[in-house]
Amino acid sequence: MLEIAREGGIEGRSRRYEKRLGDMAGVYRDADAWEAAVAEHGADRLEYWVDDHRYQEGPGALIVGTSTVLPGRMGDEFALTRGHIHEVSDRAELYYCLSGRGVMLMDTVDGQSSAIELTPGKAVDVPGHWVHRSVNIGDEPFVTLFCYAADAGQDYQVISDAGGMKNIVVADGDGWALVPNPDHRGYRVHAGE
Repeated sequence: MLEIAREGGIEGRSRRYEKRLGDMAGVYRDADAWEAAVAEHGADRLEYWVDDHRYQEGPGALIVGTSTVLPGRMGDEFALTRGHIHEVSDRAELYYCLSGRGVMLMDTVDGQSSAIELTPGKAVDVPGHWVHRSVNIGDEPFVTLFCYAADAGQDYQVISDAGGMKNIVVADGDGWALVPNPDHRGYRVHAGE
């Protein structure tokens, strides 16, 4: 049995990976704001972490875990994860919001786009073939519980190669807005095409 801590960590996890401010080079559209944040806070500042647990190996195996994105902004953009598409691209993923407020930003390689707001108790099914990224639009950690097929893998390079996702989530008064990313060049899937 897994126990999920309030801040999103998992007791009994198989793995934890952390992303620091220095790891986020090229992820935000506003490179000047990112450079200023690194100068002010240092490259080692924790931005988000993922804890997961693999229950078994082989066909039908699942990975369950939590993703915790700390609050903040980089210029007008809200704090976010690097995002990915699954290497075995037909694999879906379920996200369930445990705490905080966020947006699941999703694109398909053929041009569809969606942004689903998540608050505690709400879930989103990210279908196979969708690029996806978590965005924290609140002022506390955005924690989601996720589950996906253990053979799915992740392709993180697809977003970078595309110049970012089709849209970006920015501050708009006391809320958020979805605006087109003028740098987006379209996706080319690498693995599991």
